[in-house]
Amino acid sequence: MLKYSFFLFLVLLINSCASQPSYTLVDEKLETSVKETLKYYLYYPPEYELEPEKKFPVLLFLHGGGEVAEDLGPNERIPPPSLILQGKEFPFLILAPENSYAKSWWNTRAVKQLLDSVVSKNRIDRNRIYLSGISRGGGAAWEMAVQYPETFAAMAVVCGMTPLPYASWINKKMPIWVFHGEDDAVIPVEESESMVNKLKEFGYDVRFTKYENVGHDAWSKAYATEELYDWFLRQKLNN
Repeated sequence: MLKYSFFLFLVLLINSCASQPSYTLVDEKLETSVKETLKYYLYYPPEYELEPEKKFPVLLFLHGGGEVAEDLGPNERIPPPSLILQGKEFPFLILAPENSYAKSWWNTRAVKQLLDSVVSKNRIDRNRIYLSGISRGGGAAWEMAVQYPETFAAMAVVCGMTPLPYASWINKKMPIWVFHGEDDAVIPVEESESMVNKLKEFGYDVRFTKYENVGHDAWSKAYATEELYDWFLRQKLNN
């Protein structure tokens, strides 16, 4: 009886194992196609038409989450676009795309395609393409610096989200200037402090400006700093 029970147990065990499906591993591929429609502003300095043989620098500016609404009035925009509407003249072109998604990250590949298109259709000095962004756009600026290390001659980030691992992937020859308000309750100043410290540890050319008694709106002071634009103009891609 014991032998019969053991034999029956083995039969049931074998049948149970045999009934278990074996795994299937499919090795395939799919070609994807993602489209993005980007509205944008493109500012031309007065000298652009006056000097038809000259190539000009361009600044790519990425706004934050507060500017995703459509049809913003002049008083609702932030610098640099708001400064242009107030009559300020800049020494380079400024490309300011719009991210129309309230809670979505910038599509940095689409932004790069837009930048490449603007550069190819205008008299742009390809060795003097600058990058700047605020808040969410600041985080996207860090991302673009990692993804396209051979594109930008300099970068300025204002109160931006700072993915610390990016510090080791950015072009070490690209100067960086970081701005942040010490009382920022949206993106703590410690984020910029940590990134700047890590960049300095790796030997990057990085400047850091902290504003006392300033919250998230560090951009008003940062883009009112004339030295920032002079600093940009001194930078040239040197790979």
